[in-house]
Amino acid sequence: MTIELGLLLLESLLLVATIILLLYNIREGKQRENLLMEVERATRVLSRQEYFFTLMESMHDAQQEIIGCITGSPPSGDDIKMTKNIIDMIGRMSKKGVRIQYLLPKFPDRLQIGIAYSKAGAEISFSSCFMIHNLRFSVIDGRTAVLGIPENIGEKEATKKGYKIPSEGLAFLLRNYFITCEKQISLKEYLHEVIEQTGATTAHLAHEFNIDEGDLKKLLG
Repeated sequence: MTIELGLLLLESLLLVATIILLLYNIREGKQRENLLMEVERATRVLSRQEYFFTLMESMHDAQQEIIGCITGSPPSGDDIKMTKNIIDMIGRMSKKGVRIQYLLPKFPDRLQIGIAYSKAGAEISFSSCFMIHNLRFSVIDGRTAVLGIPENIGEKEATKKGYKIPSEGLAFLLRNYFITCEKQISLKEYLHEVIEQTGATTAHLAHEFNIDEGDLKKLLG
């Protein structure tokens, strides 16, 4: 074999190797691009309105369980209609046999939403644990998590945007946090606590927080 022929074969081998690496890089690049697109699709930032629509859509698809850690702030403006839609959704899903549980922070003005959700069929608890002031989420059937994000830091800040993340791992972690959140008490227990601490009557609470007094008396039993 002459030197010229050997060099020609070597160049041919290098060319083939280069083509293989090029094809591999193209394939890997497409896979990486597809992965990034999937991640972007899964964690797409949702506006406030999109967040609530996505939440309701996810609730509608529930088969067994919906749990949520929410602010429970009294609605105002456009949020009144959106809150009513969520209450109606809770009612429909609870009638289908879906268990719905919500955890709210211990603020007396949150009794309004707590009672409304409870009347619709949800199980309501209150807590002062650290998590309840820092996380806002719903977990659907242990498979999908819908996260709400406030515009500014603070437990009383309204949810301005959110994420829908189809992840059983994240759903499991959030559900576990929900269950293990300390100092949980029922809606009835918290109502008794508010009355004992403030000395307010049911008439005072009904007037102050825009709650039907009959609902308060019924809860107190």
